[in-house]
Parts: sequence; C-alpha cells; structure tokens
Amino acid sequence: MVSFNEIAGNALLFFLVFGMSATVDINMLLLQLKNVKALFMGVVLQFAILPVLGFLVVKYGGLDRSAGISLLVVTSSPGGSYSNWWCSIFNADLALSVTMTAISTLLSVILMPANLLVYSKFAFNAKDDEIVGSLDFNSLFIALTVVISAIGLGLFASAKVHSYKFNIYANKLGNYAGIALVLFSAWLSTGGDSDAKIWNQQWQFYVGVMMPCLGGLLIANIATSCFQLQKPERVTLSVECCYQNVGIATSVALTMFQGEQLATAMAVPLYYGLLEAAILGLYCIVAWKAGWTKAPRNIGFLTMIGTSYEVLTTEHGDLISVEVSLAKNQKDLKEKRKTSKYGDTIHISHSIDEEKKDDVEKNIEENSEEENVLGPWWSCFATPSTRKEASGFVLPEVPAESEVDGCDDANVFHLWKR
Repeated sequence: MVSFNEIAGNALLFFLVFGMSATVDINMLLLQLKNVKALFMGVVLQFAILPVLGFLVVKYGGLDRSAGISLLVVTSSPGGSYSNWWCSIFNADLALSVTMTAISTLLSVILMPANLLVYSKFAFNAKDDEIVGSLDFNSLFIALTVVISAIGLGLFASAKVHSYKFNIYANKLGNYAGIALVLFSAWLSTGGDSDAKIWNQQWQFYVGVMMPCLGGLLIANIATSCFQLQKPERVTLSVECCYQNVGIATSVALTMFQGEQLATAMAVPLYYGLLEAAILGLYCIVAWKAGWTKAPRNIGFLTMIGTSYEVLTTEHGDLISVEVSLAKNQKDLKEKRKTSKYGDTIHISHSIDEEKKDDVEKNIEENSEEENVLGPWWSCFATPSTRKEASGFVLPEVPAESEVDGCDDANVFHLWKR
C-alpha cells in the first residue's frame, strides 16, 4: 500500500517540475530542442563522465564494498529535479534544464542499469543481477511518470495560456514546492532510519564521495567552455551533471545491506546530497558574480534569487523594437530579409552597393554634422509576430539590450514600444 510520505513527496515533486516547466516560454524550449550540441554534451556529462568518475573513486579510492556500491548508484542515477529549481533561483538557462530533465529521465531507464552492470562488474566482480536486481523499478517508473507528466502539462499550460504573468506565478509555485520538498525531505531524514551514520566514517569516505561532484563540476565547465556554449547554458549543464537523485541509492542500500554495511551505504547518498547542495550553491553564486547567469551581477543577492530573469528578459526582448541606420541616399541600398532563430521576428537589412560605397562615404563625411545622418550600413526592423500578456513585473535592473542580428556594427537608435 502506498504510504502518505510517498504520496506527499510525489505531489511536491509534481508541483516543483510543473512550476519550472510552466515558467519556460514554449519558443525558448523549442529552440533548446534544436540545441543538439548542448543536449548531447549534457547526456555525455551525466551518463558517461560522472559514472566514470564514480567508478575511478570506487576502484582506487579505498572505499569499502557497501560505500562503493552506493556511490556507483549515486553517480549512475539520473539528475534530481532539484536541478531545475537551482537553475531557476540562480537564473541559469531554465529552458535547457527542463529539456535535460525530460531527456535524462527517459534515458535513465536504460543507461542507469547499463552503467551499474558494467562498473560494478569491473569494480567488485559483482554478479550481473546483484545490484541491478536491487533497484526499485516501480519507484523509478513512478518518478518517471510524475516528472514527464509534470513537464508535459507545464509546457502545455505555458503554450496555451500565453501569458508572462502566468509564467511568473508558475515560477513562484515551483519555488514554493521546491522549498516545501526540501523541508519535507529534511524531516524524513531526521525522523526516519537512524542507521545512516554520516559523521562516523574514515577520511577516505568523505574525500571519495566528494570527488565525483567536484570532478564533474570541473570537467563540465571546461568542456562547455571549449565548445563555446552560452554562459547560462554552461551553468545549467554543470548543475545537471553533478546534481543526482540520491533517493535511488538510499533505496538500493536498504535492499542490499544490513547492520554496519547498511549504515555505511546509507551515509553515501545522505553525504552526497549535502555536498551537492553546498558545492553547487557556492558555484552558482560565483557564476552569477562572474556574469555567467541571466541575472545582472551587480544586483543584490535577494533580488537575484527572487526575480525570474528567465521570464522577464524574454518578455523584455519581446517588446516591439525598431532599429534604424540609414544611408543618406536610399537608392544606394540593397535589401535582404531573414527571420530570427526564434522564428517569430523578421529582420530587414540594407547594405550599400559596393560600386557606390565610396560616393556614399564621401557624402557622409561632407554631412557628418547633420543630425539625420545616422550611418551608412544597415536598416533593421524587428517585429514579433505574436504578443503575450504582459507580466506586470519589471526588471529590477534591465540588462544590456541585445543587438539585432545583422546590426552589430551599425550606429542605431532604439524605439521600444508595448
């Protein structure tokens, strides 16, 4: 029979993932689905790099068998849904985080058992079904159903309601559910099984369990930087790489071990959970101050975590804008049209015929003091094809306005309009 704790935990998990998913603008999500490089790198980091790091620690780090098996389960597990919450409150790329959560949850059904089969055999010469057979597949499929349904319903609601105000309040719902889930998990930890003796281990235990998290974070930042991903995307993939679902390892420990071995095995997911929260929390603060998130680095900490820049910067960019930089003689221009990468904006650019370029530049120099001479190169018009209901919220500090594609070198003026 399903217990109250399971129902309450899954309900809070649903509202957390639903709120984070409903925060995301559907166009941003569709854009991330085309971001093959980031998605592929996220899968590799989570299901290849982190399990390898866990295996190396288990093989050469001096951990005993119970702690080693528990650590292998932790590093082979899918990312926890808390990763969406961290990306939301620290203003990383939430659309990418939600997309990665959906993909990793589906892939975990195959890749997690596969990783455990391979690495447990090489680390302990374990029987093929010894660890995998201890997995609670019922719980895994329940979690998969909760996460996927919450993501699907959240994105459907975001697309149908088509309102930035809804996105803002959905984000608040997700944040409150996240806080409630943290408190609920802490209450279960303190009031539940006392076998997890986390502070009664040797130093190899603490260093060994810490290494996959630190190593994964370092490798994720180096790899995403080398592939020149956007900075908020680098933060998101770093969080997704290291933030694991430690509840699966707890379930395996309860199934496989007893006595002192159970105490050691239970201590691994509990200690890793504390580590990932502390390390990634500190990392996100450093990333924010370094300008790697969507939030300006010169605002207050409480303002930063209390403001959804995922929504507000998208809304700000959806304002109807006109950027103009015209040549003196309009007949000297050639027109070129293209749509933006979001598919909802038309860019019209004008360039000067090379044969008349010298004449135009000479004309510019002769009339350089006239106010109506803005520059010789481009004329760009950007108009969103659809409009969403305004949120009613304003950015505490508006980030620098992004340049329209094709207008980087133009001298322009801006007209912003609701």
